[in-house]
Amino acid sequence: MFTQILETIQNYDTIIIHRHQRPDPDALGSQVGLALLLKEHFPQKTIKVTGCDDPNLTWLAQMNAVSDQEYEGALVIVTDTANSPRIDDERYQKGAYLIKIDHHPADDQYGDLNYVDTTASSTSEIITDFALATGLSLTNEAARLLYAGIVGDTGRFLYPATTSKTLELAAILRNYDFDASLLARMMDTFSLDIAKLQSYVFEHLTIDENGVAYVTLTQELLNKMGLSDLDTGAIVSSPGKIDTVETWAIFVEQPEGYYRVRLRSKSVPINEVAKRHGGGGHLLASGAVSASIEENEAIYQELQKLFEEK
Repeated sequence: MFTQILETIQNYDTIIIHRHQRPDPDALGSQVGLALLLKEHFPQKTIKVTGCDDPNLTWLAQMNAVSDQEYEGALVIVTDTANSPRIDDERYQKGAYLIKIDHHPADDQYGDLNYVDTTASSTSEIITDFALATGLSLTNEAARLLYAGIVGDTGRFLYPATTSKTLELAAILRNYDFDASLLARMMDTFSLDIAKLQSYVFEHLTIDENGVAYVTLTQELLNKMGLSDLDTGAIVSSPGKIDTVETWAIFVEQPEGYYRVRLRSKSVPINEVAKRHGGGGHLLASGAVSASIEENEAIYQELQKLFEEK
């Protein structure tokens, strides 16, 4: 498959790389890391990355301006995105050929060529593996981005998806010339306003006798704190630091009135709950969409049932 992907890349003069909405380090790391890898080996090609910039992650990577005309006859690659509705920039459909590279469960087989490895910790791990397997040397900046993606999606090598292969590839990337200590500090740093939001989460978290927890972040609260939905990504893992919490849901009210739901678990898979509510994702880390407070309550009850049956 890696050979087939490389041969496809060689056949196109313009390559536009997408990733999922509301990017995390793995989305940006795999997207921009791949772009830099290809630019190094195919300098004659036009290679761009597209999507909305996350103001909290512009220190890691930023997007290019891409015109509609550039999609004509172009190869489009989408990284780290399980289902097509989550792809950032709907123009991904305008290219001549589409490759999907991902590590999430393959619930949506969009694209002309799909490479999905659910055993990989991250899509950045897959891109690193692709580079090594095809003999494409990495630049220092590509290595920095891919390393950031692996560190981000493994929770600093804490999560179960971290394998010996993950560590081997991360060690190879670590040998490149970039400031890994600075990168770690940047990934672990947030503003005072987000620190206050984290405090709010701890103070208002509801936890039942089985360790099933939830908290709701309203638009009124976020506006009062001068924060947005993008900022809430920094506190998603916070409830898991509590020893009595086994699984948790964070309901983030959107300006349109619906809720973005972030689901996490330490042991019992919760992705089926997410699928029943317009989402999906990993076994222990998923997202969903809720139309109302009543649906929020239904989601919480479904999580409780999982742990009652445990």
